[in-house]
Amino acid sequence: MKRIILMLLLLPTLTLFSQTSFNSEAYRVTLADIETNVYEKDSTANAVIIYQHGKSWVSPSTYKLMTKEKHKIKILNKEGFDKATVELYMYRRNGNDYEKVDDILATTYNMVDGNVVKSQLSKKDIFKEKYNENFDVVKFTLPNIKEGSVITYSYTIKSPFMFKYKGWEFQHDVPTLYSEYQTSIPGNWIYNIKLVGGKKLATNTADVKRNCLEGSRGASANCLESVYAMKDIPAFIEEDYMTTVDNYLARVEYELKTFNGFDGSVKNFTKEWKDVDKELRIDQNVGKQLLKSVKLEDLLPTDLINGSNSLENATSIYEHIQKNYTWNEKFRIFKNVSVKDLIKNKSGNVGALNILLHNILKEKGYNVKPLLISTRQNGHPTKIYPVISDFNYLVVHVTINGETYLLDATDKYLSFGEIPFRCLNLFGRLLDFNAGSDWFDIVPKKSNVVYEAKMQIDEDKNIVGTIKSRRTGYHAYNHRRSYFRNKPAYIERLENKSPDIIISDFEAIESTTTGPVFKEQYTIEYPGEETGDNIYLDPFFVKFFTENPFKLQERSYPIDFGYQDSYYYTLKLNLGGKYEVVEKPKPVIASLPDKAGKVFFSSSIFENELSLTLRIDFKKAVYVAEYYPYLKKFMNKIVNIQNNSLVLLKRK
Repeated sequence: MKRIILMLLLLPTLTLFSQTSFNSEAYRVTLADIETNVYEKDSTANAVIIYQHGKSWVSPSTYKLMTKEKHKIKILNKEGFDKATVELYMYRRNGNDYEKVDDILATTYNMVDGNVVKSQLSKKDIFKEKYNENFDVVKFTLPNIKEGSVITYSYTIKSPFMFKYKGWEFQHDVPTLYSEYQTSIPGNWIYNIKLVGGKKLATNTADVKRNCLEGSRGASANCLESVYAMKDIPAFIEEDYMTTVDNYLARVEYELKTFNGFDGSVKNFTKEWKDVDKELRIDQNVGKQLLKSVKLEDLLPTDLINGSNSLENATSIYEHIQKNYTWNEKFRIFKNVSVKDLIKNKSGNVGALNILLHNILKEKGYNVKPLLISTRQNGHPTKIYPVISDFNYLVVHVTINGETYLLDATDKYLSFGEIPFRCLNLFGRLLDFNAGSDWFDIVPKKSNVVYEAKMQIDEDKNIVGTIKSRRTGYHAYNHRRSYFRNKPAYIERLENKSPDIIISDFEAIESTTTGPVFKEQYTIEYPGEETGDNIYLDPFFVKFFTENPFKLQERSYPIDFGYQDSYYYTLKLNLGGKYEVVEKPKPVIASLPDKAGKVFFSSSIFENELSLTLRIDFKKAVYVAEYYPYLKKFMNKIVNIQNNSLVLLKRK
């Protein structure tokens, strides 16, 4: 009897529990989907993709690529309402060939007064418009969206483009409980299949279906039928120090490699690099532009033409191109690249500008090669096989006295040997039309920031003195560009960073628009926090990091700074024989695993002078995701040092 009573008491609890878990196993909406309004694994989620399913196959009657998709989503709060608006981008080419979406069905489910109310999407609320020259967009928003709504929508895409086999994204900016993709690929089409994002598949099966596609004269093909699925996929949250999202989102991609016709014909789409090199050599926008000769007397001053092939003369030639030609802010390297038009108009795209620089240095006798790059926002280029469309940028690789330099003429503030930060994307493809192309690692030099503060306390108990700084690498570039573009605005921003500090006598020392080092110095006056005869002093008149940029619970993608860097700050405070230090900050020494970074903070007193030193070293340009918890703690220490270090001084 006691057992029966216990079971009866537990029954409501079990029933309640069964109604508080989403049904991620099917497209059908259940009562639990509607009544469950929290996602315990991620309390910050605005919505949850409960279930999504895709299936792609080739129609045996039309030979078109068909894709059927189904999506079921829970809206948890108002910030998740955007998930009820769906945009489908349909590719088109030459006006006659285009993708088409049919059979759009969408429903919103709400609980109203204890009853489930369904609201259907009307066909009149489906809109189609031109997006750009290659895509149309089909849009719709599900009706009657509220906090707690469950939405479902499905559609079928018909595509004549077998070279664009439908890829599938398992991961999104909200959590996904279950995502499955089924594919059926006839043996006529052979694809390179790539799984991106590093997430593990819960399901990965393949089977062969015989005679799934028929051709003329009794010909037929077998189909490879695959199923890919992932479960409990966390939301992808963007954070500082990363390249494009496309590098990390969990998904499967297809690149057409070979087509085998029923008539025995074979057409190769994905080739080897030796084949691509030959094509690039005769390409109108790449090879033919790179192989053109130029008349130096029409492009350079006499002293640069007659100068030796030294590093100094190469620098002068580079700066001459920077000053006399302007980038039109277009990243084109395979379209509308014309060195002739650039010379005429004094303005052009990335390809034209840097090919002109390449050709001038080559004509002068320097050892130069073009380097194809994919910018940080364009994604990492594929290394497994050539995908020339992965590249969207070109810079110049020059070797002088055994040293290699990368050059880009698009920015008038870049120093010789620097390329824009947007190009720091691990590696590029170095073209050599004689020996063949090869991969080239992009490894920028370390960037540094050094501050030196020399201070004293005046009769009014103000801290006064001078601050000198020295920057190299990308730190120098950022400040150089900001300063020389608008000097008054630069100084104003410097003053606004610390409202309590008065800045005067600002001076940029030995600094030029393209110099590799940027130096500055200025005088400051800072009121100490006075309490009777005591003064509380914040010793950091300059702060490198005011807050921790790493806030996620976990991060599944690399921390990409782009370059190694270090920060160094020293303070020397002359106490003038009038003050003594009652309390000073405690020393801190902390390191990242494998000595990949270090922070050192100390203070000392010698001959009536307080000295304080902070050094921060990041010894990697890119940290793998496993470093994230350590970097987060490391940065917490740095921020805490700069924000919570006080010196207590007492008048003698």
